[in-house]
Amino acid sequence: MKIAKGLLKKNQVIIYVIALMLVTAGYLNYTTNTNEQVSAQTVMEMEANDDMQIADVGDATLVSSNDVVENVTDENLANNTMNSENTTTSTDSTEMETNVDSNANASNENKTSTEVNASATNDEYFTKSKLERDTMYSQMIESYENVLNSNNTLETQKQSATEEIKKINDIKNSIMICENLISTKGFDKNVIFVNGESISVIIGVQELKQEEVAQIQNIISRELQAEIENIHISTK
Repeated sequence: MKIAKGLLKKNQVIIYVIALMLVTAGYLNYTTNTNEQVSAQTVMEMEANDDMQIADVGDATLVSSNDVVENVTDENLANNTMNSENTTTSTDSTEMETNVDSNANASNENKTSTEVNASATNDEYFTKSKLERDTMYSQMIESYENVLNSNNTLETQKQSATEEIKKINDIKNSIMICENLISTKGFDKNVIFVNGESISVIIGVQELKQEEVAQIQNIISRELQAEIENIHISTK
């Protein structure tokens, strides 16, 4: 009887221990599953967050990259366009400057040629005028000399011829002095014609200042013994 009770208590203790172990194992299993679920959920949430962050970063990078590419492309296109326009403008400007320079050079050449021709014409006019004037005086002197050398000439005629020859030579000398003095005033192109009391002076310039006219009048008046009102000055 005592043995049976002892065995019963022992069996109860064993059962209690087994039950306690089962409860403990169940609790541990529940805790482990819960932690695993929580960990798994946490890991899934973290992975989801990481994916979202990666997606966000990827989108931002893509947009930024596109913006940069577009901006760089736009800037390159703009710069290329500006460079092309600047090159075209520079080329056009160079061509225009070349054309302008060519036209200017052609104009200058034409102008120079015209000026040279005009200058040559003026030189020819003054040279020819002086030659014709001196030839006229030489012919007049020759005529008077023929009178002097003629046996049929009266003494009064010879005397008159001598006086005219002297007068012509005096006029020629005075004209030469006047022209030389006028040249010293800066008017190399000049010619003087004397017709009795009237004296014509032609100066090879476009215009004369009042003081320059006065200087020429003074020279003519002094050397040719002429009145100011009888001196006629013109330009050519």
